[in-house]
Amino acid sequence: MSGTANTTASSALPEFPQKMGHPRPLWMLFMTEFWERFAFYGIRWALVLYIVAQFHGGDAAGEAAANRTYGAYLALVYAAAIFGGYVADRILGYQRSILLGAAIMASGLFMIALPNEEIFKLGLATIIVGNGLFKPNISTMVGKLYATGDERRDSGFTIFYMGINLGAMVAPLFTQWLAKKIFGSETLPDYKMVFIAAGVGMLISLVWFWFGRRQLQGIGRPPENSADRSKVLYVFGGALAAIPVMYFLLAMGALALQIVLFIMFFGLCALIIVEGFREGPVQRDRAFAMLIIFLFNILFWMFFEQAGSSFTFLADKIVDRNIFNGGTGGVADLVYALSGERVFPTSWFQSINSIAIITLAPLIAWIWVAMRGANPSIPRKFGLGLIFNGLAFLLLMYALSKLISPAGLIPFWTLFAVYWIQSIGELCLSPIGLSMVTKLAPLRLVGFGMGGWFLSTGIGNNLSGIFAGAVSGEGGMTVASALSGYQFGFWALVLPGALLFLIAPLISKLMHGVK
Repeated sequence: MSGTANTTASSALPEFPQKMGHPRPLWMLFMTEFWERFAFYGIRWALVLYIVAQFHGGDAAGEAAANRTYGAYLALVYAAAIFGGYVADRILGYQRSILLGAAIMASGLFMIALPNEEIFKLGLATIIVGNGLFKPNISTMVGKLYATGDERRDSGFTIFYMGINLGAMVAPLFTQWLAKKIFGSETLPDYKMVFIAAGVGMLISLVWFWFGRRQLQGIGRPPENSADRSKVLYVFGGALAAIPVMYFLLAMGALALQIVLFIMFFGLCALIIVEGFREGPVQRDRAFAMLIIFLFNILFWMFFEQAGSSFTFLADKIVDRNIFNGGTGGVADLVYALSGERVFPTSWFQSINSIAIITLAPLIAWIWVAMRGANPSIPRKFGLGLIFNGLAFLLLMYALSKLISPAGLIPFWTLFAVYWIQSIGELCLSPIGLSMVTKLAPLRLVGFGMGGWFLSTGIGNNLSGIFAGAVSGEGGMTVASALSGYQFGFWALVLPGALLFLIAPLISKLMHGVK
C-alpha cells in the first residue's frame, strides 16, 4: 500500500485534546484517509475487467490494452502527487488542497461509471488530478500534529497507515458484493455500481474532513498573507486545465508516456546532482546513493503492481477459485457466509495485501529491532524487497509448470501465497523509502527528492502495465504466456536484488553514516 511522509511539524503547536494517547485530529485524518483509500482501491479490481467487458466486447484480446491503461493511470497518479504537494506548500495550504482534491476525485469516480470510452478516460484523468491534490497532503497533515522529536510520531504514522490498509481491505469486498450480488451477477457484474460506490466513499471522505478540520485549530491553513480565497478558484481553474493534459497523456499510450516520464525523471535527477555538487562531497555522494536506490525502486514496482492488472486476469481465468473441493469448513465456510459463493471472488484477492501488511508489519518491525547490530542497511533492505518479490514469481513459475490441473488451472493457495510473499518484500522496502529521501536529498531540494521517489514509483507502475500487457499477449492470458512472463519477472527481480545486496557496502559508504 501507499506510504506516508514523515513531515516535520511546526514548533508552535496547539494544545490538542488527546484520544488513545494521540492528538484527537489524528483519528479524524485516519477516517478521512480510510474513505479515500476505500474509493481508490474499491475500483482497483474492476478497472481492467470493465475495460475488456465494456470497450472490447469481452474479447480477451483487449486485456493487453486494459493492462497498459491501468499502468499509465497509476503512473500519473504518482506523478500528480509532485504538483499537489507544491500547490499546498506554496499556494493553497493543506486543508484547502485536500478539500478541493476530494471534490475533484469524487467527480472523476462518478464519470467513469458512464459507459463511454472517452468519458471513462476523462474520468480517470479527473481522478488523477484530484488524487494529486489529496494524497500527499493528507499524509503531510499527520506529521504536522506532532512536535519535532515527539516520540509518538512514528506510532501516529503507523496508526494512519492502518487506516490506509483497512480502507484498501474493505473496499474490494464491498464493491464486489454490490456489483455481483445486489445489482448484477457473477457472469454479468454491474461495474458501474463499483464506481458509484467509490464516488460515494470519496464524498464521505470530503464531508468527514470538512466538519472535522475544526479540530486542527489552524494546522494546514494557508499563511495569513496568502489566505485569499480567490486562490481556490485559481487552483480549481488550473486543475480543470490539467485534466485534458492528463487525458492526453493517458491517450498517447503507455510506451509514449514512458518516454515523457523518463525525461521528467532524468531532469529531476540532474537538478539533484547539481545541487549535491554545490553542497559539497558528502551531499554529492548521498545524492548519488539516493538516485541509485531510485532505479531499483522502479524495478520493484514494475513487478509488484501486477495486482490490478495481470494478477486480476490470472485469478479470473487460470486460478482454481473453488476452495470447497467437494466439502466445507474453515475459510470455505467464511467465504460462503460473506459472499454467498462457492468460489473465492476475484476481487477479494485485492484485499490480501492489506491483510498481510496489517498482520506482518508489527512482526517485521520487531525483527529489525531484535537484530540490533545485524539490522540490514537501507540498500540491503531494498535488496531483500526485490528478492522476496522475485520469490513470489518463482512460486507462480512452479505452479504454472508443475501444478496445472486437467482443467488448466493452478491451485488457489498459490496466488494467495504470492500476495503474502510480495507483502514481505513491500515491508522491507516501502516504509523506509520516504524516510531515506529526507535523509539523503540535498537540503534545499528535499521536496524534489520526494518528487523523485514518487516519480520513480510512477515509472515502475507504468512499466507494470506494459509488462502485464506482454503477459496477456495479443489474444489474452494463457498458461503459456503467464509462465513466460512471470519467468522473466523472477530473473528481473532476483538478479538485481542479489546485485544490490552485494554492492550495499559501496552504497552505504556513499551515504556517509545515514542509517
